[in-house]
Amino acid sequence: MHKIALALTLALTASLAGAQAKKTITIGVFPDLDSVVKAALPGFNKKFPNIEVKINSLAYADHHNALTTALATGSGANDVEAIDFGYVAKFAEGGGLVDISKAPYNAGQYRSRFVAYTFPQAMTDDGRMVAMPTDIGPGSMFYRTDLLQKAGVKPTDLNKSWDSYIAAGKKIVAANPGTFLIPDASEVEGIMIRSGLKPGEGLYFDKDNKVLVSPTNPRFVNAFTVAKQIRDAKLDARAGAAFSSDWTTAFQKGNLASEVSGAWLVGHMQNWLAKDFAGKWAALQLPGNSFTSYGGSFYGIPSQSKNKTEAWELIKYLTTDANQQILAFKTTGAFPALRAAQTAPLFNEGVPYLAGQKARQLWRTAANRIQPIDVNRLDPVADQIVADALTSVLDGSKTVEQALSEAQALIQRRAR
Repeated sequence: MHKIALALTLALTASLAGAQAKKTITIGVFPDLDSVVKAALPGFNKKFPNIEVKINSLAYADHHNALTTALATGSGANDVEAIDFGYVAKFAEGGGLVDISKAPYNAGQYRSRFVAYTFPQAMTDDGRMVAMPTDIGPGSMFYRTDLLQKAGVKPTDLNKSWDSYIAAGKKIVAANPGTFLIPDASEVEGIMIRSGLKPGEGLYFDKDNKVLVSPTNPRFVNAFTVAKQIRDAKLDARAGAAFSSDWTTAFQKGNLASEVSGAWLVGHMQNWLAKDFAGKWAALQLPGNSFTSYGGSFYGIPSQSKNKTEAWELIKYLTTDANQQILAFKTTGAFPALRAAQTAPLFNEGVPYLAGQKARQLWRTAANRIQPIDVNRLDPVADQIVADALTSVLDGSKTVEQALSEAQALIQRRAR
């Protein structure tokens, strides 16, 4: 009897210990990462039955605004936070996120498994790493095969060079009245200023914090000049930023001959943006031998989290598990940052929306050709100043030289 009682006591104690060991952690995300995490949870729960995950999803801007406030005040953050590429540098320099390069995380051990340019995006000048990459947006050009055919333009005419792109665009627009080559001329500038960077060079600042924006820097001069040529030739729809109402309308009407964006755009086109034009779009590498990234997502752990061990297990599962990265790609088209996931058979299959083209092979090549760009905490500030300068060039109120001179002075003032 004593033995039975002892056995029951031990069993009960073990059961209670197991129940007590179960922890609930929270993850803050935005669409469509919320779909990725939701799809991942059955697999994660199987591996970690004692960790329950609660998803807190907010709209993109609301999520990042709430995270900004939580990190600044030291309370209100989730155990794991999704961070878009555009915010990583800001949060990295601002503090409030765990340095996962140090023990017990030692994130550096995984670096070789990821596309080369991803890790530097989440690292600071002093070597801290604040987030793990999960998905990327290798740049691609999408084009309407039917509009090119009508104009007698070959696809290679579009991406041979930027001059060739403009020349081909003039033919396409002439042969297809009411169409435009591209939603907005500013998109071309965005690619060109990200191309041809020297190793260790940032977008707007060098490693010594010197401002690179200048009327004598060919990278910016050429980018502004080509964008202006596109505007002057009336080749762009003047639709503004991606996902604006004008941009959306241009896609839905079907009067765009091409678009430059991340590989993820196909998901939007097939699901809602251009559903009626399935089979009429195809993909190419970006013009002028350009390889650039269109965003990407990361996961970080706020210092205020009380469940850092469990949070790290969730992040590792979402980012370093090849099967999970493939599932994420199937779920939302989020291109995996993990190299092993890019060798899945799925990447050799045709993309139905693109008339069966094996475009994922193109995107994989682009992903592995993109060079790391050093980030700077003032990148968002410089980005807005340069964007305003470009607007003044495109509307004809300033010359390229004037706009870049003024932008240089403004950024230098803010960087002091």
